[in-house]
Amino acid sequence: MNDAELETYRQGLLTLRTSLLDLEQTSLDAARVVELDQAAVGRLSRMDAMQAQQMAQETERRRHLQLQKIEGALRRIEADEFGYCYVCGNEIDAGRLQVDPTITRCTKCMQ
Repeated sequence: MNDAELETYRQGLLTLRTSLLDLEQTSLDAARVVELDQAAVGRLSRMDAMQAQQMAQETERRRHLQLQKIEGALRRIEADEFGYCYVCGNEIDAGRLQVDPTITRCTKCMQ
């Protein structure tokens, strides 16, 4: 993989990281603690709010995991290890990297 391709992947990962961090800021309200005051919120509305809270927390967990994968990919680019399988050391197919630049294993080692 040449330097221009690596820079393209690096820029794409940085853009993805920025958008995920922006989403994190906007989703903090959805994950806030649900008010349990029966007078202020009806039972069904409270259940809906609790479900929305759980969904927001799961989304936050997934976003955090994706950010960790992005950071790992950026570290691999800096260490000249990007695009190579973590297990066997073979080169990962460029098409797979275009779909998900955070992958760490070739198709053979994924099985």
